[in-house]
Amino acid sequence: MKEKIKKILKVFLIAFIILTALAFWAEKAFYFLEDEEDSPWLPCYINEDTATIEIKGEIIPYFMESGDDEEPNDYTVSEDVVYCLDRAGQNDDVRAVILEINSYGGSPVASEEIMNAIKRLGKPSVAVVRESAISGAYLIASATDRIFASEISDIGGIGVTMSYLDYSVQNKKDGVTYQELASGKFKNTGDPDKPLTAEEKELIMRDIKISHEFFVKKVSQNRKLDIEKVKELADGSSMLGKMAKENGLIDEIGDRNSAEEWINK
Repeated sequence: MKEKIKKILKVFLIAFIILTALAFWAEKAFYFLEDEEDSPWLPCYINEDTATIEIKGEIIPYFMESGDDEEPNDYTVSEDVVYCLDRAGQNDDVRAVILEINSYGGSPVASEEIMNAIKRLGKPSVAVVRESAISGAYLIASATDRIFASEISDIGGIGVTMSYLDYSVQNKKDGVTYQELASGKFKNTGDPDKPLTAEEKELIMRDIKISHEFFVKKVSQNRKLDIEKVKELADGSSMLGKMAKENGLIDEIGDRNSAEEWINK
């Protein structure tokens, strides 16, 4: 009987130790749901004194619920990342932040929100590029203190696009007639069921040029590169890590271990 009681007590003790460890981890890490019903997991956690934040897939400004049974997970929500960065900045146990990036960009505004949060962090920040840091994802990386990437990571893509598919010709073949009912001549600009007029295209290109200039200016400031140099690179193309280092778009060829070594130094 005594042996049975000892075994039961031993099981309870082990369970207590495990639960205590989990509670400690939960306090140190902020990998949790804001709303259990419809929020995705926040893309951040703390390991010892370093916070890690993931930037992966399409960068979007807010969580969009899908009609599918399974929610897509190949995206990054800027408001979640900004929340993680602000939490890391306020946490005295965190001395540095690593952003693991694997993204071909997305929303310009969402990318800018994350960039601004990095710049107000007040602690060392490091970007570790895995497969890619393109367009908005590169804008985010450029705001960190140090960028590491593989020799064959895809880097850059400095440019803006608002391209879309025009279904107007196909609609005519299918016998579909577009009936335009709008309060202003530019209200239906970008509707894929009608071709762009010359004025509409000029209007869109105006905004693309403004956004492009913003992108170039921010990369120039963040990377401390001559703006003319950035303009030369800002043709929308990307380059592999080795060439990106030669052009000043990244700092070092390396991975997460390299980033941790840099932080420790």
